[in-house]
Amino acid sequence: MDLKVTTLDGKDAGKVSLSDAIFGLEPREDIIARVVRWQLAKKQQGTHKAKGRAEVSRTGAKMYKQKGTGRARHHSARAPQFRGGGKAHGPVVRSHEHDLPKKVRALGLRHALSAKLKAENVIIVDDLVAKEAKTKALAGSFASLGLTNALIIGGAELDNNFKLAAQNIPNVDVLPIQGINVYDILRRGKLVLSKAAVEALEERFK
Repeated sequence: MDLKVTTLDGKDAGKVSLSDAIFGLEPREDIIARVVRWQLAKKQQGTHKAKGRAEVSRTGAKMYKQKGTGRARHHSARAPQFRGGGKAHGPVVRSHEHDLPKKVRALGLRHALSAKLKAENVIIVDDLVAKEAKTKALAGSFASLGLTNALIIGGAELDNNFKLAAQNIPNVDVLPIQGINVYDILRRGKLVLSKAAVEALEERFK
């Protein structure tokens, strides 16, 4: 399918042909959800920790004698039922990562791209280059394109002026093609691809 190409100033810059194998799939939410869950699980730090009864600083001596008090039988004050005792089955430092086949990850990316195109939220830009690193000028260009919430994907190397100018604009993320991922595609409204990014995607999935 063909999609028109625009410049950052909003001028027409021809057309580009998009591969149906990448942008023309019928989006499957289950595959996209699996990839997002895998990404977020991998991102989770897992540094949560509660002290167990072996780690709290309390005496391990028997609280009072076993019989004759009329009270319940207890041993250590470190037991979970006491104030200051250890947590029973509390969170421990661990990794939340789980495996997901490479083919499913690749398929999830293609379905996410197809979903964006189906929703008419894909914009192709000829080149992501700024003459100077001025946020105000770039914000004006984004406003003319209607970009208030967008993920912008460039080629293998990003123009330094463009990257510096865009980094202070709220709700706009700029990534090289190597950083494209399902979660970031879905969390932003518009997906802006440079022609170099489209070529790199087609090369990757051919």
